[in-house]
Amino acid sequence: MQIMKSEMMLTAIIFLLLFLKVWDGIKSNAAFLNITNFLLFLNVVVGFFGNAEGELFSGMFHTNATLFLEKNILNIGTFIISLQAFDWLKDHKHAPEFYILLLCTLLGMDFMISSGNFLMFYLGLELSTIPLAALCNYDLQKSKSSESAVKMILSSAFASCILLFGISMLYGTTGTLNFKEMAPLLGSSKLQVMAFIFAFTGFAFKLSAVPFHLWTADVYEGAPAPVTAYLSVISKGSIVFIFITTLFQLFQGYSGTWYNMLYLTILLTITIGNLFAIRQNNIKRFLAFSSIAQVGYILLGISSGSVMGASSAIFFLVVYTFSNLGAFGVVSLVSAKTGKENISDYKGFYKNNKFESWVMAICLFSLGGIPPTAGFFGKMFLVTAGALKGDYLLISIAVMNMVISLFYYLKVVKAIFMDENEEPIEQLSGSRTGRMALVICITGAVTVGFASGLFEYINTIMGK
Repeated sequence: MQIMKSEMMLTAIIFLLLFLKVWDGIKSNAAFLNITNFLLFLNVVVGFFGNAEGELFSGMFHTNATLFLEKNILNIGTFIISLQAFDWLKDHKHAPEFYILLLCTLLGMDFMISSGNFLMFYLGLELSTIPLAALCNYDLQKSKSSESAVKMILSSAFASCILLFGISMLYGTTGTLNFKEMAPLLGSSKLQVMAFIFAFTGFAFKLSAVPFHLWTADVYEGAPAPVTAYLSVISKGSIVFIFITTLFQLFQGYSGTWYNMLYLTILLTITIGNLFAIRQNNIKRFLAFSSIAQVGYILLGISSGSVMGASSAIFFLVVYTFSNLGAFGVVSLVSAKTGKENISDYKGFYKNNKFESWVMAICLFSLGGIPPTAGFFGKMFLVTAGALKGDYLLISIAVMNMVISLFYYLKVVKAIFMDENEEPIEQLSGSRTGRMALVICITGAVTVGFASGLFEYINTIMGK
């Protein structure tokens, strides 16, 4: 029971929300949302206590301190997104269905993270992906939302097929789907190397790494803002976690091969993500290309193949969760209240919305890696880990791209604080729930970088 605590907790919440929906005894959306937020907060608190390490189902499911931490990061992010979605969902007639789908995806991610077998991994992957397509189409009256869902399901299906083809070749050459049993059986066979390349490509699609990123901006733009935030942070974070596990535990023997593949992927992802972000006017497309560039930095840390590289990637995802969700929280509020989603709409935003302006600015500073925000420490750890390989050309290009990213992050800050607008966005009367989410995000974006004990803790449990 304790080994599957996170999964059992989420399953119980899903069934409780389903019962509340069928019972139809709660007539007010606000009351339902408050109950749901309380349950998600309870899920976060429970996630930090009574954790037990072990295996179930002959090693198909396993958990340890690192995996519990990864699940807790996703739980915190989901709770923040739920708080941010209050203003959008309180007048939506399908609020219960939104949470049931959302928590089903989170449940799939938990199973995927704890998988010790490719069968469990793939079932978790599909459980986390298919409901996301429905969530992308949640604004049923908007054609862009339907377009987003179609692109999401088609690209995900394509990526899953590539990944599954690689898994089938691995099974065909080793005779097992268990990670521990498969690892020593992987050698220099060309078929196995090809299988690894297919698996790597499938992960790259899910991560939106260049050149497998073409679906990202369109899906992010069409989906509702809270769903875009979920895709950008929670979905991407879960793939990073399982990607680290498979590279470091299953494909460690191919470290030379996957370093070369990561090298090219990092260069393309960071550079193209930054250059295309400069061109965007839609704020969600802007944050989409920003998230693509951030993936490049995460891969830079992972490329070292060291414990510090994995630790720096997980630490950065904590920072990224608060920073990106803070920016998306403001975008969600503006979108819910005004329907405006272009950067040009934010001109003069500071005039009537000072608190939200500062949240957006600080979170963008953190994403850009400007000290003393947490993003600076996160990127410093990633670059330091990447430098362990001694390839200073790659590090130099990554650092130069950090300078480029400052241009487009500061472009948004300039629009908010310095550009004049005859009709700036009016004062937004957001709920206390949404404001609480912004406070959590800005606090995390500022303080996590100074919490040196967190990185040391991650580094310690990763080294076990």
